[in-house]
Amino acid sequence: MSSDPRRPLVAVAALGGTISMVPGDGEDHAVPRLTAADLLGDLGGNLEMDVRAETLAGISSASMDFATLIRTRDWAARAVDEGAEGVVVVQGTDTLEETAYFFELTWASEAPIVITGAMRNPSLPSADGAGNLLAALTVAADPRSRGRGSLVAFNDDVHLARWVRKAHSSHVEAFSSNPAGPLGLLAEGLVHYFHPVAARPAALSLEDADFSGLVPIVESGVEDTGELLETLVKAGVKGVVLAANGAGHVSAGSADVIERVLPEVPIVVAGRTGAGPTFRGTYGFRGSESDLIAMGATMAGWLDPRKSRLLLHTLLATGASRDRIEAEFRLRGDLA
Repeated sequence: MSSDPRRPLVAVAALGGTISMVPGDGEDHAVPRLTAADLLGDLGGNLEMDVRAETLAGISSASMDFATLIRTRDWAARAVDEGAEGVVVVQGTDTLEETAYFFELTWASEAPIVITGAMRNPSLPSADGAGNLLAALTVAADPRSRGRGSLVAFNDDVHLARWVRKAHSSHVEAFSSNPAGPLGLLAEGLVHYFHPVAARPAALSLEDADFSGLVPIVESGVEDTGELLETLVKAGVKGVVLAANGAGHVSAGSADVIERVLPEVPIVVAGRTGAGPTFRGTYGFRGSESDLIAMGATMAGWLDPRKSRLLLHTLLATGASRDRIEAEFRLRGDLA
């Protein structure tokens, strides 16, 4: 519990990533070495809260898996039960948007869970980790963050997990929320929100969840025959997300394959463009959104392929029916 009732308590989980990476003696390349305590030590007297910190993993986020995500979510829930008013998760940026959305899907608490990291490791000039961590702590401790679910604090912007994506491989302003824009920003040590707290869909239960099996993303493109999709289905995948062309379109050959395999596996169609929704009733050619819907494919709406994969895999892990999958994607992917 907080030692001073006037100071909020924030729990911090460190999972590794660039923010924790430094080269060792005589080494040129950075690897995860810093603990949660190391990261917080750099902030000195800038903290206006009490912090409980724990190192849960020391991995690059390219190695993130569902087991680590579930363990972190459960740790965060316990921290809130024990008095934390907010939680910060520190990890690498490569899969940060996916972690944020997994928590958005499964986080039931009113307390905010805020994810952050760094684009420059602490050994580099202008390292951004300490600033991002301080921003995340500030967001997590702010009472106005309650009820907003999973948030990303990065480069003094605050993003909703629903929209955020890593849009640059190396810039410090790597994260964006096109087309919705950031939820808020930090200035002079304070959070400034642009929008009020909005209603969120109910968290998905992970009781008896089984994340074994594959749910791949297959991207459409020129001369796509659907052969890869058919091969994956024959190999026994649990479901597939198609990163489709435009507003949710595939080739005529792919459409033929989709029609054959849909009785075997659920298929979600997301747009590969990075912005804009999948359509529902504009085009009528073979492989159009109307054609795919008529076959029984599920449209992702505004969810991109990566977020669609997180949602589909989580639903399949909990035994969701085709009707439930369709309903959840309409609830979480559509804005209309």
